[in-house]
Amino acid sequence: MIEVRDLHMSFGHKEVLKGVNATFNPGECSLIIGKSGVGKTVLMKCIIGLLEPTKGRVLYDDIELQTLSPEETRLLRQKVGMLFQNSALFDSMNVMENVLYPLDMFSDEKGASRRARAKECLERVQLYDASYKYPGEISGGMKKRVAIARAIALRPRYLFCDEPTSGLDPETSKMIDILLREITLEDQMTTIVNTHDMNSVANIGDHVLFVQGGNIWWEGKGKDIEKSDDEVLKNFVFISKL
Repeated sequence: MIEVRDLHMSFGHKEVLKGVNATFNPGECSLIIGKSGVGKTVLMKCIIGLLEPTKGRVLYDDIELQTLSPEETRLLRQKVGMLFQNSALFDSMNVMENVLYPLDMFSDEKGASRRARAKECLERVQLYDASYKYPGEISGGMKKRVAIARAIALRPRYLFCDEPTSGLDPETSKMIDILLREITLEDQMTTIVNTHDMNSVANIGDHVLFVQGGNIWWEGKGKDIEKSDDEVLKNFVFISKL
């Protein structure tokens, strides 16, 4: 579980986050939505620890992020998986080598065990047959699946995804959504997703936070958004679907 308590973030005189409170639970896909520039990415960066908030607290299973020593922070990082918007694969490494990378960097397991784990992750995303292909030889959807395999290689407790379906066709986007939801449920991960994709909100939005004006304007389940009579939320959803 991740908790955000009274989180503020300012850049100079501009206050981007204005006292955000939120709880992200294991086994749920929590989606953060909102217009560009409202603070979604800043909120995620504060939660991950890439930005130091001006005020407020971020807690991982009751442990406050801001109080951790460098060594404790390093150990926490090993429990975090990241899925970047552009997949961020290494072009000079094949698919298997990309998934092995975090294991080689951070795992204490022996080489054979690391390779077995990488194979397991690639099988999980149905890409083991592409192990020896390079990123330039596979599709955008396959790259996302490789990136998911790499993100879960260290068996993270927390998974952060930045626009995981960006640039993908609807069918591939749905496949990525289903994969993220299955992994989240099976491994009981705390998954937080930044997205503009309203189909993702409908497909996997166990918990949705609509950010507006530097705070959480609306919170609920993805399936409840269309029932909402909140005009600001409805206008955002309508524009997002255009």
